[in-house]
Amino acid sequence: MRILAVDDDPIILELLGQFVEIIGTHELTTADSALDALEVLGDPETGPIDCFMLDIQMPGMDGIELAKRIRETSRHSDTPILMLTAMSDKRYIDGAFAAGATDYVTKPFEIAELTSRIKMVEGLAQDRQLRTKKIFAAKSVADQTSHVELFEPISIYDVDNVIEYTAMENYVAQLSRSALFGSTTFAFTIREIDAFHAALSAFEFYSLISDVAEVLSDTLVGHQFLMSYAGNGTFVCITESGWRPDMRGLMDQVNFELSQTELFDNHGERIHPRVSAGAAVRLIWKSGSSVMDALAQAHSSAEEASLAHTRSLTNFWDVDQRA
Repeated sequence: MRILAVDDDPIILELLGQFVEIIGTHELTTADSALDALEVLGDPETGPIDCFMLDIQMPGMDGIELAKRIRETSRHSDTPILMLTAMSDKRYIDGAFAAGATDYVTKPFEIAELTSRIKMVEGLAQDRQLRTKKIFAAKSVADQTSHVELFEPISIYDVDNVIEYTAMENYVAQLSRSALFGSTTFAFTIREIDAFHAALSAFEFYSLISDVAEVLSDTLVGHQFLMSYAGNGTFVCITESGWRPDMRGLMDQVNFELSQTELFDNHGERIHPRVSAGAAVRLIWKSGSSVMDALAQAHSSAEEASLAHTRSLTNFWDVDQRA
C-alpha cells in the first residue's frame, strides 16, 4: 500500500518513515506542506495513493482544506484519509470528518495504535474496490450481472455532510473520548427498501440511495450534522448545537421533498421512495460502548418504524377486504 504523509514537522515525517520500515509492507511518500502534496498528486508520473496521512495545522493550506481538495479529485474521492494531528478540539474533529476524513488520530501516537489504524485502512481499500466495481459495472442497463448487497454501506459522493459509515463509526468513537453536550443521533429508513433492491439494477439502486441522501441533506440545511448510509436503506445522522429534532415533523418534511423530486429508473418509470424516522437519541454523558449502542438504537428504531408502516398498510387492506 502506498501512503502519502503530509506534515510540516520533519521529525514526524522521519518517525512515520521508521514506522513504515518496521511494518515492512508499505511504501511512504512524504510532503512538508499541502501545496507540496498537491504538486505530488498533480504529477502524471505519481502512481496511485492508497492512503493519506494529514496533519491539520500547517502553514498556508491546512490539512482539513487539503482533505477537501483530495476528495474533489475523482481518483481519490474515496481513498482513506487518516488525520494525524495534535488538534483534539471538537471543532477540528467535526471539520476533518465533514471534509472527508476516514479516521482521526491525535499526537503523540503509539506505534501499536497507528498499526491497527493502517490495518483498518487496508481492509477498507479492498472492500471499497469490490463495492465500486459492483456498482459502476452495472451502469449500463444491459448489464444485470453485478449486484450490491442490501445490507452493504455505500459510499456517497458530492452530497454535503455525508460521510462513509466507517468514518461515522470512527467519528463517534472520537466523540466518545470527549464531552458530548448537545449531541443527538437519529436515523431514516427508506420504506420497502427490499422491494426497490429487488427491482432495480445495482447502479439504479445506488442512484436511489444518492438521491435520497441529497434530499435528506438539503432538508437538514441550517443544522450542524453529519450523516452516513449504513446499509439496508438506513441513513444515520448526528447533529450538534443542542438541536433535538421533531422526528415526525422532520419525516413529513423529507417525504414532502421526496414527493416533489422526480426520480426515475433506467426504463423511464418514476419511482416514489418515502422514509420512516426513528427515535432521536441524546448522547449527553454517554461514552465508549454506550455511544455506539445509541447509534445502533437510532438505526434500529428507524428500521422498526419502516416495518411498522408497511404492516399498517397490509392491515388496512386486510380490514378493507374483510369489510
